[in-house]
Amino acid sequence: MSESKQEIFKGLSDAVFEFEEDEAVAYAHKAVDAGIDATEAIESGLADGMQRAGVLYEEEEYFISELLLCADALNAGVEVLKPHIRTSDKDAKTKVVIGVIEGDTHDIGKNLVRILTEAGGYEVLDLGRDVKPEAFVETAAAEGADVIALSTLMTTTMVGMPKVIELLKERGLRDRVKVVVGGGPISQGYADRIGADGYAPNASEAVRLIERVSKA
Repeated sequence: MSESKQEIFKGLSDAVFEFEEDEAVAYAHKAVDAGIDATEAIESGLADGMQRAGVLYEEEEYFISELLLCADALNAGVEVLKPHIRTSDKDAKTKVVIGVIEGDTHDIGKNLVRILTEAGGYEVLDLGRDVKPEAFVETAAAEGADVIALSTLMTTTMVGMPKVIELLKERGLRDRVKVVVGGGPISQGYADRIGADGYAPNASEAVRLIERVSKA
């Protein structure tokens, strides 16, 4: 008897949560075979497991070593699903500079956004994690980027986000380069306060947000 969509999502989530790479791969293949949208499988399955692990990390039941094992399982599942993510055709690729702001080394959410954004037909310049505000602006200027996507999971590093916007203004680039933000402690209210062009609560919303602001 074949498993339901929700059972496959649960299998993906549990595989990440319990750091079972083989199970993540197996359930990712099941999702493909069942014709489930790859983006939905990542968000409702793999990413859900990572979020569950994040809760235990906050409660000090999981530690960095467990989170890394969860990330390995997540990445294994994503590799199966990535070729099946639906792409959209674009005449000229929008360039997106993405990274985790200085002081933060949590990049799992950022990596999901990068994967889905690339699959959406965008050219993504991934600066990685613990990135200085100046590096975002320098890269955007040098590469002619259209959007800067900033991420953080730490409240203490949020202060780097408005610095990026201020540096863009100083360089006379703010009208041309859009800035979007996301991550655990970020909200729409915070995005509004710092003058960002948008906020996304998850990876799939981030891709839709990037599409909206790049056309504005």
